[in-house]
Amino acid sequence: MSETNPAAAAEVAAPHRYTAALAAEIEARWQDFWDAEGTYAAPNPTGDLAGDPELAAKPKKYIMDMFPYPSGAGLHVGHPLGYIATDVFARFQRMTGHNVLHTLGFDAFGLPAEQYAVQTGTHPRVSTEANIKNMQSQLRRLGLGHDKRRSFATIDPDYYKWTQWIFLQIFNSWYDDEAGKARPISELVAQFESGERAVPGHTRAWSELSAAERADVLGEYRLAYASAAPVNWSPGLGTVLANEEVTAEGRSERGNFPVFKAKLRQWNMRITAYADRLLDDLEELDWPEAIKLQQRNWIGRSEGARVDFPIDGENITVFTTRPDTLFGATYMVLAPEHPLVEKFTPGAWPEGTHEVWTGGHATPAEAVAAYCAQAASKSDVERQAEAKDKTGVFTGSYATNPVNGEKVPVFIADYVLMGYGTGAIMAVPAHDSRDFAFARAFELPIVCVVEPTDGRGTDPSTWDDAFVSYDAKIVNSSGDHVSLDGLGVVEAKARVTEWLETEGRGEGTVNFRLRDWLFSRQRYWGEPFPIVYDEEGIAHALPESMLPLELPEVEDYSPRTFDPDDADTQPETPLSRNEDWVNVTLDLGDGPKRYRRETNTMPNWAGSCWYELRYLDPHNDERLVDPEIERYWMGPRPGMPHGGVDLYVGGAEHAVLHLLYARFWSKVLHDLGHVSSAEPFHKLYNQGMIQAYVYRDARGIAVPAAEVEERDGAYWYQGEKVSRLLGKMGKSLKNAVTPDEICAEYGADTLRLYEMAMGPLDVSRPWDTRAVVGQFRLLQRLWRNVVDETTGEVTVVDTEPGEETLRALHKAIDGVRGDLENMRFNTAIAKVTELNNHLTKAGGAVSRSVAEALVLMVAPLAPHIAEELWRKLGHEDSVVHHDFPVADPAYLVDDTVTCVVQIKGKVKARLEVAPSISDEDLEKAALADEKVVAALGGAGIRKVIVRAPKLVNIVPA
Repeated sequence: MSETNPAAAAEVAAPHRYTAALAAEIEARWQDFWDAEGTYAAPNPTGDLAGDPELAAKPKKYIMDMFPYPSGAGLHVGHPLGYIATDVFARFQRMTGHNVLHTLGFDAFGLPAEQYAVQTGTHPRVSTEANIKNMQSQLRRLGLGHDKRRSFATIDPDYYKWTQWIFLQIFNSWYDDEAGKARPISELVAQFESGERAVPGHTRAWSELSAAERADVLGEYRLAYASAAPVNWSPGLGTVLANEEVTAEGRSERGNFPVFKAKLRQWNMRITAYADRLLDDLEELDWPEAIKLQQRNWIGRSEGARVDFPIDGENITVFTTRPDTLFGATYMVLAPEHPLVEKFTPGAWPEGTHEVWTGGHATPAEAVAAYCAQAASKSDVERQAEAKDKTGVFTGSYATNPVNGEKVPVFIADYVLMGYGTGAIMAVPAHDSRDFAFARAFELPIVCVVEPTDGRGTDPSTWDDAFVSYDAKIVNSSGDHVSLDGLGVVEAKARVTEWLETEGRGEGTVNFRLRDWLFSRQRYWGEPFPIVYDEEGIAHALPESMLPLELPEVEDYSPRTFDPDDADTQPETPLSRNEDWVNVTLDLGDGPKRYRRETNTMPNWAGSCWYELRYLDPHNDERLVDPEIERYWMGPRPGMPHGGVDLYVGGAEHAVLHLLYARFWSKVLHDLGHVSSAEPFHKLYNQGMIQAYVYRDARGIAVPAAEVEERDGAYWYQGEKVSRLLGKMGKSLKNAVTPDEICAEYGADTLRLYEMAMGPLDVSRPWDTRAVVGQFRLLQRLWRNVVDETTGEVTVVDTEPGEETLRALHKAIDGVRGDLENMRFNTAIAKVTELNNHLTKAGGAVSRSVAEALVLMVAPLAPHIAEELWRKLGHEDSVVHHDFPVADPAYLVDDTVTCVVQIKGKVKARLEVAPSISDEDLEKAALADEKVVAALGGAGIRKVIVRAPKLVNIVPA
């Protein structure tokens, strides 16, 4: 007798069973139906995407995922977690009466495609578009309800035309501090021309300045400007990086290459002008507190004073949060890159210069040059690290302490950064640990000006470290013009700041850690700048009629890279090699002239700074976005004073990159009147990560996870014992599981349910392929409760369900509705499972009303099987826009509840009682219960404590 395949036999016995093959057929068919019917098309109130006015009149919800990058490796099962979650939420919102905009585009500029082009010679556009096509196919298989009419990629010229246009709006704007907003640069020019505003740095009138002089003046105001300044240079990448793209270890976020400080002329965005607004407006956003805290810390607002230390007829300006300690400033330190270093480095050491200050060099110039070269080879993080040995060198110059007239030596040291404050500090070694260590190393005076409260006394020569306190008395701080002695820190700060302002030697001010956003990249695969330079080097904006400025073809896509550790190198851009594109004759309104194009490109963040706006009006080639459409989807409304997207879901890793940049662009566009929303994203939700086990051999190399065997509590690969650690999922770690694999084995609905059921959405969780089958079985039981597996006929009946089933149904409806509204998808699935199991255990045919409600509850989570069952139940409409079930409150109250009866704290009986029972009646029922009577054994009762309806506690006499 031949052996029989059990699975094959089961299929023959039950040809209409819900199997992977049937799931695949159902899912493909409904995906085609949704596309053909435009099921997910969200109508705009006007324009080419206007549609059903009845749907457009409903309350709206704008739900967004963070832009995916179309990787050549495709998706693994960790990638769709957020996409499935937003899809479930969007489907629920449609079923609760909302017009829902949910779509997805692709953030397609950037380094990976360029690096692939360098390696293979394939144009980045070719590989990127192939990756997009593959990713779209994978995402479609998941049944995501996207409005595909609105999708785009940042590499589409008709998209980056508007990225370039926004850049020009920022370039042609300045921040008016008095108005507290951005204004067109033309209004500033008008103020200069009329004399209403003095021209800074010039005694001549605006009309008397040359074109180059005017450009320089405006460059100090423009929100997008080019300047020569210290930048983060990565020779290994061949490009400069923004501060936010440098890791805490001082290396490039991408590639992990060393990053050095170099002085280069680059484009910047004056995001610092918006520092206060970026901080203040966080308060009204519904974001995770951890993300708000990261942004606050990155912006780094601190109040203090600007103090001028006179030196040779000029001033060295410092920012300090502790102006109360000015009398304790015994030396100054400049960052090695400070522009005044060279100016105040004399030809010879002053007489009596301490030998330890010279670094062993014959002249100040030699000492300073050597030290600056040494500092340039270190990252900011390395320079800021707490090191035992402090390094630095005397410049050869002295400044004057403004409060006491003391001469203080000026040093350079790498623990001071040009990127914070003014790049110069007043050193108060008695009350700052780094200054204390430096002063000890260089034998500099240390003066106590804040009275220690720990009993150490006021003689710093006996101290082991600085005394730092914000709640102590000021001492040794009295001069001819101002005295702080005896004051507390707060009072001393106020008094000395007032004196500085009165004397014109400083002022109270606010400082920020935030630096202007470095906006240039020495790459090919990015948006070209719509800027050209004339023969004098003056930057000119291209007119809107010349946009988009498209990327030219080049033979070599790679920027010039260098030895990663060679700091003494300079960028060379791929676009600079295309002479015909770089050097052009253009008529910008004053006749044909020769110009040179900007050969840097924009950073990969540019396209994602505004994509939420393009989704609204994706085919508009006349303006950025139609104002009526933007107000409809994103305008301010009750509870959302700054407007924005209703829900934005993505990873927490973009806290101070994309999110900060997008907020800045939104505020500029709002100030200039182009949008009504001052914030891009009102509610932010960070999903967790799907993790996977990484298995490594003795060499530490990852081995294929699918081929690892578990034996006797250990893990083996090809006969060799391997280690196991939970970590990221990825192709390089050889532990990636693709959604295609799971869809093939179980179907997309099962994958969707499993990812949503793994745990709370905002918590990371480990992937376990073996556990997926649990959700597959849930769908099989659901199918069996509606469809006969043998005949394929619907088995529901039109009779009314029993009382117990009605209670189970309406409790499930109420619970699932609340869970979906609050994105508790795992508990929603648990409630659906509980109801489905109840129906299975009850036996017999399921009532139609119960089956239909169950299918509608499942619809947001597993839409394909829901559509199929809904159609089989005789409905012609789609579940997508059908109303979600509503619970009947009458069935949400239990007929009885269980009351626990305790004697001496131990449970002796359980009573089923009415939820509304009174304390008196519950006490009578408990004392009459036979188990309680037996437990008391005739003993008297001293006290009865009743907490109706759930507890009675009896204390015997």
